[in-house]
Amino acid sequence: MVYVLAALIGFVASFLLFVLPSQLIIGVYGERRIIGRMQSRLGPNRVGPFGLLQPIADAIKLIQKEALTPTQADRVVMYIAPIIFVMPAVLLWAVIPFGENMVIADIPVSLMYFLAVSALPVIATFMAGWSSNNKYSLFGAMRIVSMAISYESPLVLALLGAVIMSGTISLSGMVAWADEYTIWMVFVQPLALVIYFICVSAELNRTPVDIAEAESEIVAGYLTEYSGMKWGLFYGMDIGYALAASGFAATVFLGGWTLFGLEKWVPGWMIFIGKTHLFYFLFIWTRGTLPRLRADQLMAFAWKFLLPLGVFNLLIVSTERMLWAEQDYAKGLIYVFALVNIVLSVGLVYAWARFNGYRPERTPTRPRLVKQAGGYIPVGERP
Repeated sequence: MVYVLAALIGFVASFLLFVLPSQLIIGVYGERRIIGRMQSRLGPNRVGPFGLLQPIADAIKLIQKEALTPTQADRVVMYIAPIIFVMPAVLLWAVIPFGENMVIADIPVSLMYFLAVSALPVIATFMAGWSSNNKYSLFGAMRIVSMAISYESPLVLALLGAVIMSGTISLSGMVAWADEYTIWMVFVQPLALVIYFICVSAELNRTPVDIAEAESEIVAGYLTEYSGMKWGLFYGMDIGYALAASGFAATVFLGGWTLFGLEKWVPGWMIFIGKTHLFYFLFIWTRGTLPRLRADQLMAFAWKFLLPLGVFNLLIVSTERMLWAEQDYAKGLIYVFALVNIVLSVGLVYAWARFNGYRPERTPTRPRLVKQAGGYIPVGERP
């Protein structure tokens, strides 16, 4: 009974303190308000004080809407796809430590568990697109699968660098490692965090890499034929997956619930929530400011840019781990590695970009006036 009651109390507490405020206030209201300010508009501000009740109004509206199903669609598969899409979003939180001894399933392979469960939504999205009997939905579903396959490889390579440096694939173990050496993994593996953020953005189908819902090309992608609360489940869980990815990043790269001894006076779960929302702000920032990439650009970026960088980073961190082991894991050496890796990360990104043809000096910095319109005029040439 003690274990059952503890689990129920923990679930209710985490839902009231983290899930509900994060999903509604931060994920829906906060994201729309912040993006609105970035785009020189107000965002939701009518329903309730400062528009705080807008998420509830949206939920009521979706519940009242009719859930339409095409006559030639596979009804069973189309119905169960949103349900399958929701389940992994709940299971992901089972292995993420909110604080000291505050984890539902503290398994020794929790990082592998997180990666395995996070791959399940791809199946649900493909089921949704295929069962809708709509070519745009099928195109969107195929794009989701192609993005997942393309960006999973550099994502795993980036996380493998963090695993090699910490010597564990347990999320609780990574938090303990950061606390023991008084340094966050982001300083030791900055390139890994950048690769992780880009890959997760692609797998979450968030702007600027939301080509599965490119309205200018394929309407709403795999969601074209969905309406009402069935569409609402996909939309709500997109935010849920983004929050789970943020919590995972906060655990692996930002020290989890620890903060250089501050957790002795501030509850660890409050520190963890703050770090999670700080990382989630990056998703909001990129969504509100960057333009959408083309499908071919997105695939090329994964295979030609991120994957080689992941391999280079893995080679560097493996060498450092070997040198660190020879020095009996001296604590001071990890700070030297952090400084070296920050410099190497900037150099690698710049050098590999130049190797792939990036030439910023050829980009015009101001409009050039010409007498006759003849299209693009390279720098240095005159009509």
